[in-house]
Amino acid sequence: MSAIELVSVLTELIFVLVFLLVAWSAVRRRTRTSIDIALFFGAIAAFIVESRVVTTLGLEQVELVNDVVTILVIAMPYLLLRLVDDFSTVPFVANRLAEAGLLFSAIAFLATVGQPPTSIVLVIVVYFAALATYCAVKFIRAARRSSGVTRRRLEAVAAATLLLGLTILVAGLSPVVPAAAGALDGLVQILALGSAIAYFVGFAPPPILRRAWQEPELRAFLRRAASLPRLPDTPSIVGALQDGAGSTLGARATIGLYDRETNKLRFQDPHGVLPNEIGPSEYLVWRAFETQGAAYYADAARANPGLAPAYRAHGVRSLLIAPISAATERLGALEAYTDHQPVFSEDDLDLVRLLADQAAVILESRSLIDEAARVRAHEQAARLKEDFISAAAHDLKTPLTTLVAQAQFLERRAVTEPSAPPDIAGIRRIVLEARRLSALVVELLDSARLEQGKLVGEREPVDLVELARDITGRETYQGRRITLSADAPVVGSYDPRRIEQALENLVENAVKYSPEASEVRIAIMKRDGLARIDVTDEGIGIPSADLAQIFERFHRGTNVDDRRFAGMGLGLFICKGIVEQHGGRISVDSRVGTGSTFHVVLPLGDTA
Repeated sequence: MSAIELVSVLTELIFVLVFLLVAWSAVRRRTRTSIDIALFFGAIAAFIVESRVVTTLGLEQVELVNDVVTILVIAMPYLLLRLVDDFSTVPFVANRLAEAGLLFSAIAFLATVGQPPTSIVLVIVVYFAALATYCAVKFIRAARRSSGVTRRRLEAVAAATLLLGLTILVAGLSPVVPAAAGALDGLVQILALGSAIAYFVGFAPPPILRRAWQEPELRAFLRRAASLPRLPDTPSIVGALQDGAGSTLGARATIGLYDRETNKLRFQDPHGVLPNEIGPSEYLVWRAFETQGAAYYADAARANPGLAPAYRAHGVRSLLIAPISAATERLGALEAYTDHQPVFSEDDLDLVRLLADQAAVILESRSLIDEAARVRAHEQAARLKEDFISAAAHDLKTPLTTLVAQAQFLERRAVTEPSAPPDIAGIRRIVLEARRLSALVVELLDSARLEQGKLVGEREPVDLVELARDITGRETYQGRRITLSADAPVVGSYDPRRIEQALENLVENAVKYSPEASEVRIAIMKRDGLARIDVTDEGIGIPSADLAQIFERFHRGTNVDDRRFAGMGLGLFICKGIVEQHGGRISVDSRVGTGSTFHVVLPLGDTA
């Protein structure tokens, strides 16, 4: 046996093997695609078997059998086009032209007595080669729209189809160029072998090859999976899982999460047939979820006739479905679907189960993260509550104690000395402490309004320099050196009451935490279209470890002595809220024992 004969035998064996494998698949799952594949390879196998039987046994060809086999071979381009239509969309005109070519070729062959003329053979060869090339291009385009295993299988089918067209073209040229018949015959056998191997890879790949194809997308999916639980919310995670599963399977995917309270699957991105919510029903995805078993449906319309019109209308042809579960807890279901018959099959069930299991791990991890966040939030709320109670009790106790003590003193004096002149100093002390108590209550209310975003009201033109000058001249700071430096008026559009409150808080803090002989400096300027305010003191300063939290609610510097410096830690929190709700920002530079400078930057706004 020569090398060419060996190649020929190997090619024929591969084509016959592919036919047996796809025919068995068609028997198991009788869909249009599986039948079309079996018919295409059946035509090739019929030609091979008939030729081998006649050649090996030395039999004379039966004319009827030969005609039938030849017609099958002539029909191969049309059968190939039907396959393209299963995986993609073939225009109406292309289908009709292919049918016309098939009819012409069959009539031309049957009407010829004896060996067909070379011209007829060339026309049929060109028709076959042209249609095969067209089909190869369509397969390539379908592959580019796909991903994962589907893309690789379609690429193999496209290569096989192109090689088959070249095989027929070169074989048809042999009678035209007799001198090159030997070389052309060898080329035909090589092209045919390449086509057979590529078709085997595309339509009947061994499991080891399928796993190798799946590995890159699966690895990429698993790499992304590690970071998915940290995405901002569950819908983002579900979207990423759907994209990853679809890319790995070479299809589109949707995930439904189970809601225990309503006993429904909720989909955030369902295909057209599925509603956003599904309860107990005949939907195929609900069946898989309820039985907790993965399922493959080559033809969704056939599997669920009640929804057949909807499946066809929305282009949902085949489905792969797997439940998403963590131990005994049901979390949802993963469904992959295609608008054309896919090349994935029941073998992909193991892959879709793996993806569903990975989705379960990710969703369960997210659930644990959310639960941990809820616990932390609860602990933080409890801590804030404790801080508030502690701070409020401490700061409210001092003025209340003074108020009660002074009121009791005045009461005793009024009873024992009715004619004594009023204690003006005591009454002033009561008024002072009552105002202090009122200020604490207002501070608490402002904190609550700030949390609701309702602290800043209507705005109007405000001269920050004039406002600061008014604050520094108040009697509250008598005896303290407070200097103001400003080049010119700085006018912006602000809520005057709140901007005054913020600046007043900063000045009061500077005075409170500074020695009596020290100086507090206020600088106001306009730079780069922004208003800038700096409040500098020579006080106790803020430890570096506290700087990041100094504007948080109830936070005070760790070097603050609560017995000397009263406060609940809300002043800077409110200042920051006022500044930010005006579209500005606040920051601080400080060193312990040297002092602090608070920087406020505010947009000037529309002051026209």
